[in-house]
Amino acid sequence: MNLQYISDSKGKTTGVFIPINEWNILKSKYKGIEQEDIDLPEWQKEMVRQRLDDYRKKPGSALDFASAMDEIENEL
Repeated sequence: MNLQYISDSKGKTTGVFIPINEWNILKSKYKGIEQEDIDLPEWQKEMVRQRLDDYRKKPGSALDFASAMDEIENEL
């Protein structure tokens, strides 16, 4: 894929240019890629709110990704 990165005056990457033919390939491969908003059911939003609230109350109870994966694999 021939991507071109767009940078600001400080050299920070601020965007990516994808050639149109490659964009069309991505659109055919990943249906819905153009959709900007994804509607989540209210129950999923509430679950995220609850998990964030639990984390804020006890931030030390969270696992990093590697530990979480190890725990999941040990349960299999």
